[in-house]
Amino acid sequence: MSSKATEIAKSLPKLEHPDGSPIQALVVDDEVMLEELISVGLRMIGWEVRSASSGPEALELVKGWRPDVLVLDIMLPGFDGVELLSRVRKWYPHVPCLFLTAKDSVDDRVVGLAAGADDYVTKPFSMEEVMIRLHRLVQRSGVATADSAELVVGDLVLNIDTREVRRAGEDIALTATQFELLRYLMENAKRVVSKAQILDNVWNYDFGGQANIVELYISYLRKKIDAGREPMIHTVRGAGYVIKPATA
Repeated sequence: MSSKATEIAKSLPKLEHPDGSPIQALVVDDEVMLEELISVGLRMIGWEVRSASSGPEALELVKGWRPDVLVLDIMLPGFDGVELLSRVRKWYPHVPCLFLTAKDSVDDRVVGLAAGADDYVTKPFSMEEVMIRLHRLVQRSGVATADSAELVVGDLVLNIDTREVRRAGEDIALTATQFELLRYLMENAKRVVSKAQILDNVWNYDFGGQANIVELYISYLRKKIDAGREPMIHTVRGAGYVIKPATA
């Protein structure tokens, strides 16, 4: 497991059921090394993980065990991830799902999302990105409570539950998209994120993919977060953007 993934695991608010029991994740992939990598990463954030390498094997697991989130490869022996999701949703209609696949065409993404997946990651992927995306899916599903609903970077505080943002105690009003962009930057504090990563995580494939929309919204955020203060949002030329505590 990379040092970045370890840092992410430590920084994410712990999620658990209201009774204190761990979040339960089902990982289904016929590539053993990938299945083990994802399972280790999710166990690092305190989740219980069960795994399978085929559609029928996964379906047998789900018959006696209710997962809180699914991580499914599309190409599986027996029957594929799309069919598996359809069958699982007959029992648990609202369980969130992230698809993993080597396919990266727009048509394949549309098929996965049209099948009911909540998110989509193409191989090869970074484990830290998968952890963040799954953490967000479970948070949004409402099945878990978190140790802390706040993200803090320097004197900037974002409350996930109330959607309030403050810097140095001063309230900052953000639109829904501005809030999600700031949230993604703060979840990745001190790490450079690319325009492509921002588009995938904030716009969730619904936008046309134009990178200039990221530049526009970064500009909006700077006017609200950094105006008249030491800057926190920085451009890393040729790489992307990073948020970090302001220098004294």
